[in-house]
Amino acid sequence: MESIQSEAALNFCQACAVRNRAICADLDDEEIRILNSIGRRRHLEAGEQLFWEGDEAIVVANVIEGLLKLSTQTSDGKEQILGLAYPSDFMGRPFGNSTPYGVEALTPALVCTFQRADFDRFAREHPKLEHNLLERTLSELDRTRRWMLLLGRMNAEQKLATFLLDMSERLAPKGCAPFEQSADAFELPLSRQQIADVLGLTIETVSRQFTKFRKQGLIDLPSRREAVIQKRERLEELAQ
Repeated sequence: MESIQSEAALNFCQACAVRNRAICADLDDEEIRILNSIGRRRHLEAGEQLFWEGDEAIVVANVIEGLLKLSTQTSDGKEQILGLAYPSDFMGRPFGNSTPYGVEALTPALVCTFQRADFDRFAREHPKLEHNLLERTLSELDRTRRWMLLLGRMNAEQKLATFLLDMSERLAPKGCAPFEQSADAFELPLSRQQIADVLGLTIETVSRQFTKFRKQGLIDLPSRREAVIQKRERLEELAQ
């Protein structure tokens, strides 16, 4: 029975859409079996919390499907969104004691979760994973800097242009390495209201900017949940 379960776990990982982009990408079959023995898959509904800010860092997770937001509470009790987590992103604080931000599913999501103590032990014993953790941490720092610039210094036009470009990169075709390729046509997993909340804008402003971009021929909107970037270079200029 144990052998059958181990083989099923390995098959699940080999068929995983983010297998070659996730933190476990460089692990061999035996290492994947060991990692599966300490992890479990969890489905989240939109609005369900995965981590609570300030709680003890008991769990870490890897996103397989869906979109999640990372947020913190300001001193006056308002929510400040720190960024978004896409498929293949790793969340949590390995080797840490507390969770520095809250994580909530914006869409239905599937994640692989691991008890932090078990994951820390595995990372120490497998240098390839530890190396990937370092690379992910540095990439996350770069994304955080860009996000702070987006929220603090960009106007509405720049914010939406940056958001669409970032989403086209993060939702690149399956099989691409992170940031290696972008998709001009992609599904918008968020509603206009959710986009407004993420960017710190009103829904009216977001709708006006979408309409403006469409009329200028920068994007096409086949439906409210689809976007096609038609003039990427021009959109990149607006995002500067």
